[in-house]
Amino acid sequence: MGVNELSHRTVFRRIARRSNVEWPVYNSTPLYDRTSLAGLESDMRTVSEAWFDHESHHSVEKFVCVLPLAYFRFEAHDCYGRSTRYEMDTLFRVFVLKELHGWEHETELLDYLDSHPALRERLELATVPDQSTLWRIWNERFTRDIRETIQKAARTILIKAQNADVAVPREPERNLPDRGHNATESDPDNQALLDKTGRITDHVSRLVFPVFSLNRGEGCEIPENAYWGLQTYLGLRENLAANEGARSFIHESTRDRTPLGHGHRDQIRDFSIEQIREMYRQAVRQLINELAGTEEFFRAGIVAIDITEDDPFTGDRTGHEDEIIGTKERTDEYAYQWATVQIVGNALPLVLDARPVRKGQSRKEIVEDLLNSAEDLIHIDNILMDREFDSQHILEMISQRGLSYVVPKRMQTSEKAQAKRLLQRDQDRYETDRKLHLGKNEWHETTLIYRRKEDSEHDDHRQYSVFMTNGGSGHLTEYGYRWEIESGYRSIKRFMAATTSKHFGLRFFYFAFACLLYSIWRAVDLLVQVELTGEYEHSPVITADNTLTLLKKETGIG
Repeated sequence: MGVNELSHRTVFRRIARRSNVEWPVYNSTPLYDRTSLAGLESDMRTVSEAWFDHESHHSVEKFVCVLPLAYFRFEAHDCYGRSTRYEMDTLFRVFVLKELHGWEHETELLDYLDSHPALRERLELATVPDQSTLWRIWNERFTRDIRETIQKAARTILIKAQNADVAVPREPERNLPDRGHNATESDPDNQALLDKTGRITDHVSRLVFPVFSLNRGEGCEIPENAYWGLQTYLGLRENLAANEGARSFIHESTRDRTPLGHGHRDQIRDFSIEQIREMYRQAVRQLINELAGTEEFFRAGIVAIDITEDDPFTGDRTGHEDEIIGTKERTDEYAYQWATVQIVGNALPLVLDARPVRKGQSRKEIVEDLLNSAEDLIHIDNILMDREFDSQHILEMISQRGLSYVVPKRMQTSEKAQAKRLLQRDQDRYETDRKLHLGKNEWHETTLIYRRKEDSEHDDHRQYSVFMTNGGSGHLTEYGYRWEIESGYRSIKRFMAATTSKHFGLRFFYFAFACLLYSIWRAVDLLVQVELTGEYEHSPVITADNTLTLLKKETGIG
């Protein structure tokens, strides 16, 4: 059927029905105005993704011709500043077309336009500019920023089209385009690193923070972004509570009005757990959309699911026994518990989702919930979990999803006996198939792998660990990646604001926001590395403090 008025309406209705998107983006946040190239780029991602999902849209060129640009004020980026024959929005489309095909010279663009009169008509080109005019437009009329936006727009279109199996004129580059003059330096100095970190942090914060909304009425004197600025500020200081932090925030902020500690807490207490989780997932989706253009992010595929504890709770937990539930080590201490699913391995260690753990919730329910979120965000191959998740019903659920798993097994009588036999034979490794009973004469088939620990302090069967997997022994080597989730938790807890409140929603929000700050840090680090070197090394090149210091400036502090 092709592009028509009905398909237009269908696409924009889909966008309008998204809970986290209002198009154009500047209508929903004070971060953008009608001259904002960052806003234009955000709209380009939103619209192109929805556009190519439509079954009738199979042409990147037709999409360029219908790019919704009427709202955007190009005059702020027009170096000529006078009336000319060619309008900026038309020229924007023409040069996006050039970038889509990857043509280095204007001659190739002219030849193509000359041989495609229908395309010229759709672009509203009554006459085609000559080669010298096109050169001057690109190099003299366009600002450097709008040239970069055109390049990023073309790359976004190519990637979104390719993801939807639409034919593209060339393979899109998966590395980010150059955003600065010194991006080719192989050994940048610290100032160059901070400059690039600052630009990318600014960009990322403009993508992520608009997703969070306090749903306040109009006419509020304190800007909403000030609340997220205060929360970020609390994450920069260890053991800083909201009241004390709000007082310090007044002096460090450049804002005229900032939240008080009690007002900040009151706003957050209004959130339900599901509202917090939904905002978090949408924020992570924005991060992933930005990262998806780098081939480094496509290493993602291994996730780890785990539960971490808040600091031990020493107060009276009367009335909160279902929320302050104890520790995993089964001591006499009590604590709040939070479950997460994180990317591990050589990929970016991003926290995809988080949820609270309540008394009586099954581990299967928790795993299934987190996997639903994670699979909605990225492609998953393998799942790593701790031995508290070694239930055969969890493993069967994972297998039915077509996913692989590696989980340590708690050693029962039969496993201890087998380990003793291996010790007598001085055997380091052993594999055997096992059927685990699911009930009603149903079984889950798995493989048990016994592996001897190096330098074990024990001289009996405890020298061995037993793992269960449905993906072959090769996946066992990946289990070593799971330690990264513990390293991530240490950083996340470093970003948490301090509180003595027993309000479950407030407690969970502090944890979820700390997960977001951690994920922003790692995302910014990947983008900086790729821009500087074209590669991604797992060890960060920028510190969390540097990123959060820059981030707090973008949310109104400093």
